[in-house]
Amino acid sequence: MTTKTMSRATPLTVLSFALVSLWLLVAAFPFLWTVWGSFKVQGDFFSKSDWTNAIFGTFTRSETGGPFTTQAYFGAWVREEFWKPAINTTIVVFFTVLISLTFGTLGGYALARSGFRYAFWILMAALIFRAMPHITLVSGYLLPFFEWNIWGILPTTIIVLVAINQPFTLWMLHSFFLNIPKDMDESAMVDGCTRFQAFRHVIIPVMWPGVITTGLFSFLLAYNDFAVTAMLLSSENETIIPAINGFLGTAQQEGNIMFAVAAVVSATAPIFVLVLFFQRQIVSGLTAGAVKG
Repeated sequence: MTTKTMSRATPLTVLSFALVSLWLLVAAFPFLWTVWGSFKVQGDFFSKSDWTNAIFGTFTRSETGGPFTTQAYFGAWVREEFWKPAINTTIVVFFTVLISLTFGTLGGYALARSGFRYAFWILMAALIFRAMPHITLVSGYLLPFFEWNIWGILPTTIIVLVAINQPFTLWMLHSFFLNIPKDMDESAMVDGCTRFQAFRHVIIPVMWPGVITTGLFSFLLAYNDFAVTAMLLSSENETIIPAINGFLGTAQQEGNIMFAVAAVVSATAPIFVLVLFFQRQIVSGLTAGAVKG
């Protein structure tokens, strides 16, 4: 690269870096500010007279003796028992992801290797089902759930979330399987493997980035869902998103808005940890998807 070319590229690189940095700042600021404020008292974080109180913790120092406090987290997790919705969310998310990936992997592989035209129409039907608003699908489950007296419990909610999520996992994993050469299956079966053994020992190890990527999106669907969980779960079995929604109103009435702020941070933090932990597999799954033939 010549000096002239480098001189032309430098301003463009600086501009690109500045724009990306600005976008990251704007996107991350609300969450970072909420995290910072969750360790303050309400007088600082919602100070109208002087916004710098939220930075220096003026009232937090006078009330607790230090610039930071964990009173909000103690109030949310202990006093308001936010740990119960957290456990319910863990159960719902775990089984939703597990069941969705199991059926999605098997179904996606079968459709990708099928030579029949019905595979295309199955995928089209799944796509139409996935495009429908969740609230429309949930309303169809309410009557039988009430009649069978199974409304308000976690298993029925898991069933509905799996039904909503399954078309997405089917489509995504089907696309990954299409990029894997059929020669890999055939070679394994020539060596003595059955179809399932070839799938398990040869295809799945190659598909692992795609499975993790699909699993992450399934996790986000179940974790962040509000419409399904709010309509199908009772107050005793509610997950964190409906709990926060109700918790915000209750906290405002009782003057404990900082409990709600701590609950929001607690609910968001696992997503960041999960993405950071699986970032390589996610990038690999989204960009490559599988080996090249």
